[in-house]
Amino acid sequence: MDMIDVDQLRAQTPGTKNVVHLNNAGAALMPQPVIDAIHRYLDHEIAYGGYETFRAFGNELDGVYGTLAELINAESSEIAITDSATRAWDMALYSMPLGQGDRILTTTTEYVSNWAAYLHLRDTKGIAVDVVPNAPTGEIDVEALERMIDGSVKLITLNHVPTNSGVVNPAADVGRVAREHGIPYLLDACQSVGQLPIDVDEIGCDMLSATSRKFLRGPRGEGFLFVRSDFIPRLEPVFVELHNAPIVLPDRYELRNDAKRFETWEKNHANVLGMGVAAEYAMGIGIDAIWERIQMLASMARELLDDIDGVSVRDLGAVKGGIVTFEVEGRQVIEVRELLSERSINVSISTPLSAPVDMHERDIGGLVRASFHAYNTEEEVEALVEAIGVIVQAI
Repeated sequence: MDMIDVDQLRAQTPGTKNVVHLNNAGAALMPQPVIDAIHRYLDHEIAYGGYETFRAFGNELDGVYGTLAELINAESSEIAITDSATRAWDMALYSMPLGQGDRILTTTTEYVSNWAAYLHLRDTKGIAVDVVPNAPTGEIDVEALERMIDGSVKLITLNHVPTNSGVVNPAADVGRVAREHGIPYLLDACQSVGQLPIDVDEIGCDMLSATSRKFLRGPRGEGFLFVRSDFIPRLEPVFVELHNAPIVLPDRYELRNDAKRFETWEKNHANVLGMGVAAEYAMGIGIDAIWERIQMLASMARELLDDIDGVSVRDLGAVKGGIVTFEVEGRQVIEVRELLSERSINVSISTPLSAPVDMHERDIGGLVRASFHAYNTEEEVEALVEAIGVIVQAI
């Protein structure tokens, strides 16, 4: 496996000069090539106009589809560009032909945005949402998933990497079950794309949603949706407009036959270009190498934090990723985040609203969340641990 030149990564990441950024599961620091791509597009748009710049950058923007497809081993015609992972996921879910009595199987650690959508479909379409229990190690129990399948199950959904527990769910094992039973499979990969290798053929998902701003290290306000080519005709877009239905006559319209049927015409093209460059940048480093380094840093953080009296690491999973979650006895999570911010250490927090089922089942009132990327250093892990030790001692 290729070794990562961490010094070079940090030299190409301006934000590392200002902060210890351990909030990569929220929004990672952009590398200079991504920043340059966004500026280049915006500078041209300022000078020459929006439509004119779009035409001038047309080939580069078209190339983003191929780059994103390469990132997850898909075809460019299977990629739709959206304004977020949530929009991508919603476009997939709400395009499914679900109705009264249909069941969705999902995980205990489902994201709050996705959970809200399930409840909306429950209330408006009469679908049922059933939560698959966890295995003893904390990830989805694949055997339990298979036992819960019957003729009413019309969709299996999975969050690959939950927001709050360190788990990496066994996406390919879930895909095997879905294929064996002929059930559509929607994978939320917003925390995994850019963090670990993704191959949609190996995973076996029919749909996958992802974001730009997290481990992919692109700009905010962008995401993408993968829909397998033979699955596209089974989905009816939530709405149509001039982009996803390019032929509109007085008496009929015609939908696109590729994944762009889930897009809208208007986009932030500077950010689209930035997302494409972020994907190229990640692949240039090597996703396998990124994944290995992220796991090393997160494992180091868990071990050192767990050695501090008054700190409880709450991560689960047979396979753990780059998200490390913990509690500090006697401190509210918001308070810990602010005290770390005073030391220029960025972390995030998870509350019971972040993952409604999991946090309530585990009776967790809140977690501090540190999430690592390849440009982070062992010294930054130690800085976090030292700061948490000081916070504990000050209670």
